[in-house]
Amino acid sequence: MSATMIKEFRLPDLGEGLTESEILSWKVGVGDTVSLNQVIAEVETAKAVVELPSPFAGVIKELHEQPGSVVEVGKPIVSFEVADDAGGSPAVPSGTVPSGAGSAGSREAAVETPKREPNLVGYGAVVEGSGRPTRRARNFAPVAGPAETKSPVVEPANTKPADTRPAERPRSTPPVRKLAKDLGLDLVQIRGTGPGGLITREDVQGFAGQAEEAATPMAGQVSAAATAAGERETRTPIKGVRKHTAAAMVQSAFTAPHATEFLTVDVTPSLELLAKLKDSRAFAGIKLTPLTLAAKAVLIALRRHPALNSRWDEENQEIVTFHYVNLGIAAATPRGLTVPNIKDANALQLPELAQALAELADTARAGKTTPADLAGGTISITNIGVFGIDAGTPILNPGEAAILGLGAVRTMPWEYRGEVALRQVLTLSLSFDHRLVDGEQGSRFLADVGAILAEPGMVLTMV
Repeated sequence: MSATMIKEFRLPDLGEGLTESEILSWKVGVGDTVSLNQVIAEVETAKAVVELPSPFAGVIKELHEQPGSVVEVGKPIVSFEVADDAGGSPAVPSGTVPSGAGSAGSREAAVETPKREPNLVGYGAVVEGSGRPTRRARNFAPVAGPAETKSPVVEPANTKPADTRPAERPRSTPPVRKLAKDLGLDLVQIRGTGPGGLITREDVQGFAGQAEEAATPMAGQVSAAATAAGERETRTPIKGVRKHTAAAMVQSAFTAPHATEFLTVDVTPSLELLAKLKDSRAFAGIKLTPLTLAAKAVLIALRRHPALNSRWDEENQEIVTFHYVNLGIAAATPRGLTVPNIKDANALQLPELAQALAELADTARAGKTTPADLAGGTISITNIGVFGIDAGTPILNPGEAAILGLGAVRTMPWEYRGEVALRQVLTLSLSFDHRLVDGEQGSRFLADVGAILAEPGMVLTMV
């Protein structure tokens, strides 16, 4: 009978800049025998719900966290009893990556250093005395922001006091450093509360006097009591997708100078075109909606107005103009607002685009949107018309230059060929970053989108 040993599995880094995750559910219990790569838990990061596969084959010895717990990266979540065949830690095989943690390709876990625990993405926890590891290749979709990819790690307990070590830059992630720079704060003055002293977004916002973020722990403490019968209010902890969305919207609203323009157009010809396409063999079984044509109109108009497909790089003082379009579609889900994007949407023909939109919506509603799906967007569309709303002032997705809002299609009296007739009318709302897009550029882009939807044949004059 072979000897056994206890191995801890620590919460891995599930995405660039994420420092914690919430345990949604365990798929296993104490005493269960699991195989390598078997899904053992479902966790929610600030961006998506992710399934965690087991890095070991063995028996579940202990579950360190309960469903609903928010756990920092690097903390133990489960212990395994495994065979001590090799007399040490088993290596994580290629492909041991949580579903939804990144795009396909080389999934090389950082396991060359013998003292490092097996992990799924990026760093695992650092074993005492192992020192700070160096990040290996990452395979996530590109994200807006500096190219640096340093990720949080858990420092050993016996690390020397700071005053005996050479001075080094305060530890944080690129998005947090950018937030501090935008707020005019010096990270040296901020005490990090994350793993190993990592400075988190909440540390920066708390230092800057963001009372809402500072009050979040209190909301969690009183949550259970507030749901008692007879209470006049309910307090819900701010976490997961909701917390990420709130921080992103605050950052966008106070960083990018928004400007919004509106255009109301007669889209009767577009709806007539949709009816014809639905009856055609080329679109058999494909869902077609006004959003489909609006998305295509945006992609065509961007060829003439590339400024709306760009990003403001504050750190390098550059304007980055994208020669591809990762088209984001705002999706309301039970867990909050997400904006997954269709990669290289500009390269898709209309049937392919329609299929991609349908798959994106189905995935978002099922809560299966991955971090890779949410990263790297270049421009977005929000369809508020599905809620019966005519127009609004959309807030930019951080790192993007523009977002288009689609209102509800209404049957209204409208001037048509010199007479008043009942027509199908739609209002477009375009918000853009005025640092990147001048009023003329935004107006011409919006006019082009409106012209395509008002008369699809206008495309022939634009391509």
